[in-house]
Amino acid sequence: MGTRKRWTLEEKIKIVEAGLSRDITTVCREYGVSTGTFYNWRKKYEMQGEGGLKVVYDSRSKELKEAEEENIILRKLLADKEIE
Repeated sequence: MGTRKRWTLEEKIKIVEAGLSRDITTVCREYGVSTGTFYNWRKKYEMQGEGGLKVVYDSRSKELKEAEEENIILRKLLADKEIE
């Protein structure tokens, strides 16, 4: 199994707009996108416009995640200390 490609917003828009004017299966083969992925992108594009296709990853910073994990550990230690 190969690695997954991460599509940019511009690439997604280009593919969806090409699919609106041409045969979908041909466009999907040309760009190497599954038809299921294309239909998901098209639905988001039709409902929300370009904003629906924006790449959204976890917006929390690495430092925040580490602080949350440390906070959980400290809460457990405090609870154990209170039990004693």
